[in-house]
Amino acid sequence: MTDTLQDRWEAVRARIAAACAKAGRSESDVLLLAVTKVFPATVIEEAYALGMREFGENYVQEFEGKRPLLPELPGARFHLIGHLQSNKSKKAAELFDVVQTVDSAKLARRLDEGGKPMEVMIEVKLSEEDAKHGCDPAELPALVEAIRSCANLRLTGLMTMPPWDEDAEKSRPYFARLRELAAAHGLPRLSMGMSNDLEVAIQEGSTIVRVGTALFGRRKKP
Repeated sequence: MTDTLQDRWEAVRARIAAACAKAGRSESDVLLLAVTKVFPATVIEEAYALGMREFGENYVQEFEGKRPLLPELPGARFHLIGHLQSNKSKKAAELFDVVQTVDSAKLARRLDEGGKPMEVMIEVKLSEEDAKHGCDPAELPALVEAIRSCANLRLTGLMTMPPWDEDAEKSRPYFARLRELAAAHGLPRLSMGMSNDLEVAIQEGSTIVRVGTALFGRRKKP
């Protein structure tokens, strides 16, 4: 791993560009979401100064502590990419611009009741792992319909997290399945792929890659 955040950012962007070229896609079609969970507000400021504008956080409570420490960052958007409990939905609606992990009609209604227009995505559970969250694919049509009936929510796509594996190719079937589900529901955005498998995700149609480790190094919980 290179020494500075700028070096690592350039390296990740080069990986995205190469993957897009290989897949015959435009680099502008893939958004780099900088995952800053467990890093302090100063890291977000540093990333913003370099040009990053889209940031991902996993925990409502953690970001609630960070947000007041951040200055005004024009153009920055904050995505919740971790599991959201419905009892924290009001606070999430206040803090985040995008919630990528809507997995139930109840949660969608709670976010809608916040009264703030916001972009949402549905997290789909394609893995058998108990630790993974998300909507069952069989329940996706009903959830899409429920969200589309919410006045304040704009449903743009799907996200998923395949089982971790050193071999990025093991993620491909999960990414391909998510792409098929999104196409079936007319949803243009696909949040899939992380530091270790973003190339495979881009080949399978990802429009948002969630990158933490390759940008900021290994995270250690305080």
